[in-house]
Amino acid sequence: MGCFACAKMLFPKTSSPKGVALPRVQLRQRLAVLTVLAAAAAFAQGTQPPQKSERPAPPTRDPHTPGFVSAKELADGAVPPVNADGNFIIGPTHSPAPELSAADAPLEGRVIEFTMNSADSKFFPGIARAPNTFGAPDPDDPAKLIVTTSHPAPYRRRVAVYVPKQYVPGTVAPFIVGADGPDRLLFAALDKLIAEKKVPVMVGISIGNGGGDAQGSERGLEYDTMSDAYTRFVETEVLPLVEAKANVKLTKDPDGRATIGNSSGGSCAMIMAWYHPELYHRVLVYSGTFINQQWPYDPKTPHGAWEFHEHLIPESSAKPIRIWMEVGDRDLYNPNVMRDNMHDWVLASERMAQVLADKGYHYQFVFARNAVHVDGAVRAQTMPDALEYLWQDYSQH
Repeated sequence: MGCFACAKMLFPKTSSPKGVALPRVQLRQRLAVLTVLAAAAAFAQGTQPPQKSERPAPPTRDPHTPGFVSAKELADGAVPPVNADGNFIIGPTHSPAPELSAADAPLEGRVIEFTMNSADSKFFPGIARAPNTFGAPDPDDPAKLIVTTSHPAPYRRRVAVYVPKQYVPGTVAPFIVGADGPDRLLFAALDKLIAEKKVPVMVGISIGNGGGDAQGSERGLEYDTMSDAYTRFVETEVLPLVEAKANVKLTKDPDGRATIGNSSGGSCAMIMAWYHPELYHRVLVYSGTFINQQWPYDPKTPHGAWEFHEHLIPESSAKPIRIWMEVGDRDLYNPNVMRDNMHDWVLASERMAQVLADKGYHYQFVFARNAVHVDGAVRAQTMPDALEYLWQDYSQH
């Protein structure tokens, strides 16, 4: 109800002798009430959160676009062989893999969960971007985003640990560690694959993020920063707690350590292995954010994770990293105000595949038709075979 409608209810029309003014006291009372009502209406309007604009619908991309990598088109419903490197196109039908046909079924292994507080972290004490704000491109450099609404803020993160029933207490185990946890699909896939002896008996670690997304947020700071900060956080603050709370011993052998992630969590998975290949040799990525999303700006890597395919991989010797990655034909394309030609997820993944091939990496790249950003059906279809591909050459020392 508007303030003037309220006023009509409070001050019904009354008759008075023509030409006779209302008493001053009554006029003041009515004016005061109208002022309060108008202020209240303005406050209510101002405190309503602005409507979030929807991301523009991405175009459907053709995997045979000139400039994209040459890829083998598979029959609809098929996935690439688990022992084949290279580029593949999967069809529009995405049925769950047999191992995940009953992904909600009880696990044979156990899952231990705990929380971590920002106050206890020396690497990530916590930031947040104010709600319903983002940033603006630097008028002098469209590749930079100016964010003025990020501020210190506490958080709590969940950590979930999957321990297979085949794990023998006291023994050293390989493991896979992932972002944006808990990842129940990962745990379900591991549970089946380990039982079928298709992957090693390994621990799965799924770490929740600190909140928010992209520039100015805690999640963005953790996942999009091109440095070893997140790796050191995992190594020194998370893994010791995992060993203590889940009663497991984790291997130090980089061949027995893998990372996994979706979107920015996927670029984070690559960042962890890139900056510390002596710790991680295996990377699994869905819809990797290999784009320009780092904040704060760092002149050493001015284009954020776009630098992977722009400079870092092409200009460096190949590292001992095996990589599996996927992108959807309707993955993200210019989802925000940035117009720097470095916000195209499909192009970024295509460029990643090209530079990995040029450098002789063991990698498998899957272009998924009829798939959006971090498509849930594609994950359920491909994750078991992706894990087999990732671990195919592992032998415990």
